[in-house]
Amino acid sequence: MATNEEIIGRSGVDDLEAILAIANTDVDEAIHTVADNADAIFTWDYAKGARPALNKLYEKAKHSQWNGETDLPWDTDVDVEQLARDMGGNPQIQRFRQDAASVAGSPFRHFGEDDWTKLLIEGQNWRLSQFMHGEQGALLCTAKIVETVPWIDAKYYASTQVMDEARHVEVFSKYLDMKLTGHYPINAHLKMLLDDIIADSRWDMTYLGMQIMVEGLALAAFGFMHMLTEDPLLKKLLRYVMSDEARHVAFGVLSLKEYYGELSHAELRERQEFAFEAAVRMRDRFLQQEVWERMGIDSRPIIRSMLAVPPAENLFQQMLFSKIVPNCRKLGLLDASDGWLRHRFEELGVIQFEHWTDTGEEYADLDEVAKDREATAS
Repeated sequence: MATNEEIIGRSGVDDLEAILAIANTDVDEAIHTVADNADAIFTWDYAKGARPALNKLYEKAKHSQWNGETDLPWDTDVDVEQLARDMGGNPQIQRFRQDAASVAGSPFRHFGEDDWTKLLIEGQNWRLSQFMHGEQGALLCTAKIVETVPWIDAKYYASTQVMDEARHVEVFSKYLDMKLTGHYPINAHLKMLLDDIIADSRWDMTYLGMQIMVEGLALAAFGFMHMLTEDPLLKKLLRYVMSDEARHVAFGVLSLKEYYGELSHAELRERQEFAFEAAVRMRDRFLQQEVWERMGIDSRPIIRSMLAVPPAENLFQQMLFSKIVPNCRKLGLLDASDGWLRHRFEELGVIQFEHWTDTGEEYADLDEVAKDREATAS
């Protein structure tokens, strides 16, 4: 049985010093190399439709392609300060404001409205930057799935996702550079997770790490941002990206459900541990160390207060896992090994989402691209 030290590199999930010890030490790095350790698999079985659910997803993907250059209103004027204030409804920001007024020694005690606006602007840039970096991770991972998965229906679908992910990197990069004020380097916790996913030689681990965990969290986060923002360009960009992401997560659910039914107890336990590691890395990523550094604020008391929020009260963190938990349940990962992953998700305070709709069933409802085209045609 693996220990926390073996899974996440520390005994305590909330060990502040261990979390802060993971930092991006080369922010000027332009090229980053990871050995993917995988065999390229050809299949000479070209029988399309052997897995009908994947074939249906592939057909859906072909009809739902969009062009980031021409299908988004790039001529929209973006008010950067107003865009940032839209995110002021984030419960985390509200908590910081309350601390500034009531907690002695709060790092925010001297903040005026200009400081809060600057914090919101930096937070927005940081958040969209990490999504952009994550989308490049998805681009590489999906290309690897095309290379390593043995089923032709999965190769066909994954090839459409490669195009999707390239488009996502493109539109986030363009929005950050044209409408905001540039982007942040990749967060060290996100970088560590992407490296782990790419380095694993097993094709199903690429699926689990990217399609279920990273993409599942992104889908929930995009929905949260879409709800808060009033910028029509960002709103439409997020709607279109969410349409793609829902298919991507469904691809992982549909593929792994079949494969995990054949795995041994020990093999499933290894997948549970990997899912837990990914969940912790993604939680740590949202502590946004880089923003506090850029604002000239000591990150320790802020991150300590963020980690101290009881899981039941941390609505923002909970909602980010609202897609991951039901998908892990559908894959049988929650209750394998005497409910090991269930207990870990209980500790993170996110288990209540287990009976929410899994993405294997809801992707068609999120296809905003198709809805827009139907509306235009009528």
